[in-house]
Amino acid sequence: MEQLRRWYENLAERERRFVLIGGIGAAVLLLAGIILPLNRNISQARQRVATKQVDLAFIQSAIPQLASAGPMGGGATRESLVVLVDSSARESGLGKAISSSQPTGDGGLRLRLDHAAFDGLVAWLARLSQQHGVRIESAEIEAAGEPGLVNAGLVLRAG
Repeated sequence: MEQLRRWYENLAERERRFVLIGGIGAAVLLLAGIILPLNRNISQARQRVATKQVDLAFIQSAIPQLASAGPMGGGATRESLVVLVDSSARESGLGKAISSSQPTGDGGLRLRLDHAAFDGLVAWLARLSQQHGVRIESAEIEAAGEPGLVNAGLVLRAG
């Protein structure tokens, strides 16, 4: 540190001004180019987490109401579960998102959706439950990379 101070003091007045202005410019560029965008990204991530926590709390609070209400609108359907799921998914705009569909041995259906709109998926599952008595036995939903899109693994069972 002492060597640096001696070096600076040995500079001519014009060179000292140039080094000082260059140092200030470098600090400003560092601040503007690295620290500010990093801070902005952290703020955006915190906001997204807060939004997702509110969504999760809403979904968790609605689960008991939906479970106690049971199937509405006519109960179980006469169509096979595979046909019902396929046709209703296409009607809901999710037909292209279904990447695999496999009947389970006990009358259920294992389903995989990729890059499906989350809002559309939830609305579709609610309609299946309310109008056709389809139960959701298990669901694994994860973000698909783009905002609003998810990948989902579902096990459905006819009511």
